[in-house]
Amino acid sequence: MKAVALTPGTRAIRLVDVPEPAIISPDDVKVRILRVGICGTDREEALGGRALAPQGRSELVIGHEMLGQVVETGKSVTRVKPGEYAVFTVRRGCGECLPCLMNRSDMCLTGRYRERGIWGMDGYQTEYAVDKEQYVVRVPEDLEPIGVLTEPLSVAEKAIDESVRLQSARLPESAAAPNWLYGRRCLVAGLGPIGLLAALALCLRGAEVFGIDVVDAQSARPQWLEHIGGKYVDGRMVSPDKVEHELGQMDLILEATGVAQLEFNLLDALGKNGVYVLTGIPGGDRPLQLDGAELIRRLVLGNQVMIGSVNASRGHFQMAVDDLVRARLAWGDHVARLISHHRPYAEFQAVLNSHEADEIKVVLEWRQ
Repeated sequence: MKAVALTPGTRAIRLVDVPEPAIISPDDVKVRILRVGICGTDREEALGGRALAPQGRSELVIGHEMLGQVVETGKSVTRVKPGEYAVFTVRRGCGECLPCLMNRSDMCLTGRYRERGIWGMDGYQTEYAVDKEQYVVRVPEDLEPIGVLTEPLSVAEKAIDESVRLQSARLPESAAAPNWLYGRRCLVAGLGPIGLLAALALCLRGAEVFGIDVVDAQSARPQWLEHIGGKYVDGRMVSPDKVEHELGQMDLILEATGVAQLEFNLLDALGKNGVYVLTGIPGGDRPLQLDGAELIRRLVLGNQVMIGSVNASRGHFQMAVDDLVRARLAWGDHVARLISHHRPYAEFQAVLNSHEADEIKVVLEWRQ
């Protein structure tokens, strides 16, 4: 079968022939890949960035944002059946630490995990994939057009879930308002797919959502945000350190840019008892000068919390599916417009090496 593979640490990427995987255990699930999303991680890998081939191999099959249709299952599988749509999670645990043994490899303590399509394990840019039932999440049939958004939304779901759990545990008034996010002022920094999907999840929970980026207000991403009830802030007109003055303080800030200076400058907009969650990973190694004393004063005197969040558990994937169902009911076909470009898998080179001006999310189609 065909697959898109690269040699880690180089720009060598090509279409290869690999053996078709087969069911070998009672808990195996085999899916036919329908489409796979492209994200910044894939493009970083294609440029020679962080990636690791499976042990004993020189090439890695990439791709981690997938949607497939079940074609076969092992005899003990009950979560999905042939003909249904499904996604697989990404990370596989180290098998040593307690979080991984609890199927929470997103919180691995050893760092010896593997990630499909990224680190030590082949991904989903291929025709078929097999994995264990514990890593599968069923996707309802009416979500087939947008089910590929499950993985990026799961990243936002985890970040929001961690923030809410933390605030609910530490704030004395939280018991009086079970939905802590309802009516809260939330700022999403960076309106790529994860930022927009975070805005979607926050809007579904009744938050007042602002999104900041540096693109024209009439372009695709701000327009998509405003259709679901978010408010766009042009970062070229309102600098990060002026957000508080222009918009007021925020109860939650979710950062999805990976720009270190922006991440810290936005702290000025975080309100009393606020929570700031980071999902973007800065690239490069340029030094950053900070007023450390002022930063610490703000965190301490404001009872503020700053946390990082990466990857997602199977539970967060299920939360993503549930929210995609709710989003379809709320906004109909508008949700699918977040997938701005569909390309055949044979065009992988062009997709990985370029970013079209009006692109929000591009997917490679594997269904023939």
